[in-house]
Parts: sequence; structure tokens; C-alpha cells
Amino acid sequence: MPTESRPTGTCPADAFPTDTFAPDAFLGGRLHLRQPAGLQRAGSDAVLLAAAVPALSGQRVVEIGTGTGAAALCLLARVAGTAVTGVELQADAALAAAQNAAANGLAVRFRVICADALRPAFRRRLGHAVFDHAMANPPFFAATGRRPAESPARERARAESAAGDLAAWVAVLAHLVRPGGTVTVIQRIERLPDLLAAFPGGGRGLAAAPLWPRSGQPAKRVLLRWRKDGRAPFRLGPGMVLHGGDGRYLPVAEAVLRDGAAIPDTAF
Repeated sequence: MPTESRPTGTCPADAFPTDTFAPDAFLGGRLHLRQPAGLQRAGSDAVLLAAAVPALSGQRVVEIGTGTGAAALCLLARVAGTAVTGVELQADAALAAAQNAAANGLAVRFRVICADALRPAFRRRLGHAVFDHAMANPPFFAATGRRPAESPARERARAESAAGDLAAWVAVLAHLVRPGGTVTVIQRIERLPDLLAAFPGGGRGLAAAPLWPRSGQPAKRVLLRWRKDGRAPFRLGPGMVLHGGDGRYLPVAEAVLRDGAAIPDTAF
């Protein structure tokens, strides 16, 4: 199994005018990403998602909805020797992801594909059960019942479409990983029932880690990890508390968000 994957094409430095970029630092400045204005900007959710993927050196990971590459690049920075294939529907975001990989010296291990991963033709193109791990930050909101984002690009990243609900995302992710491989997603805590219903196996092989803003406050996000063909019953772990009473990140969250540490397995 190869340990490296190359981008599908080159991205010129002037692909976007410089004034359309919103520069952001990740992992305490270890990564710098430029994110074109109008697109959904990645933040701490991407870092937490990448930190929850149990990838090892030499393994292959696929991310569906890679955006500008934040989660994929955080994972590549944390685990040397991994290779990530990022799939992104929006051409501007896919181009930015490849360009960000090059700017951070990670392009040799990051392949970017601009495609609609929810179409059946995509599954045939990429293959079946070819990755050790899959990850995604699926759209948080249902297609209706809310005020849409002003930017069409942000709306596509935030809201489901008629053909792209959580069940469709889960089906693609599950299709792409080998037996024994894992799927990791981050989602709003309100969508946990939908996620549990979407994964095959009736809850077997699933473990959830709520993300608590502060001790004693309701969780707002949840990390869900599924092992393909896993037999263990569903487990709701203790999760991780992000902030202390003073508003600062607690040491375990600081290690993940600033230092590039993995989320402890004990959170699941």
C-alpha cells in the first residue's frame, strides 16, 4: 500500500487575488491556510475532526468535503507518512486546498479531487474499500427550516441538499473504507440521532465523544467514530471539555488545538 499520494494538478500562486484570502493559522502556527472570501471558513471543528482520526504512518485516509484542506492538512502534520485524498465539490475550495498543501510543504501526501462524492459514478471512480480511514464534517443543517447563508458557497457547505443528507454522506464514507477501517465525523449534537440511524450495524462499532464547551454546560458538537464490521455495542464516551472556568482552553484541548496532539481514545 503506497504511503504517498500526489495532487491531481498544480495550483498557481496567483490562482486567487491576494485580497480575496483570509489567512488563518492552525496548530499554533504550524500550518497557515489561505481561505478565499465567500467560502465556508474552517476553524476548530476541522482540527478536532483530524485529531480524532486514529490514523497511523503508512495508512491512507479520505476526506469527503475537504473544503480548503484544513482537516486533511492537520492530520498530515500530526501523522508523518500518512496520505490523504480530499474530495471537494466546489472548484474554488478544491483549488485552495491543493494550494494550501503546497504552501505548507504537504502536497506530496495530499491528493485533491474536485468531484461530487455523493454521485454513484464517484464511488466507481475511486473504488471500494480502498482506504484505512475516512473523515468528514458533513453539512450541519437540514435543507429547509432555517435562514440560508448569504453566500451560496457557504450555504452549500452548511446545509444538506435533497440528494445529500447525512445518510448519503455516511453511505459514501462507509463504502470507501476497508473492513476494520474507521469513519470519523464531527456534527452538531442535535444530529446525533440522525447519525446513529445512518450507520449500518444498528449501532455496533460506533463510539461517540461529546465536546463540552465548559464543565456543566450542554455539549454543542459530537465526534462519532465507526469501525467497519465492528461488533462492539454503541458506546457514549465521556468526551472532552474544551474550556475552563476562566475561558481558556484546558490542557487536553490546548494540546489538540495548538500542539497537534490526538484526541485521547479515552474520550470515546
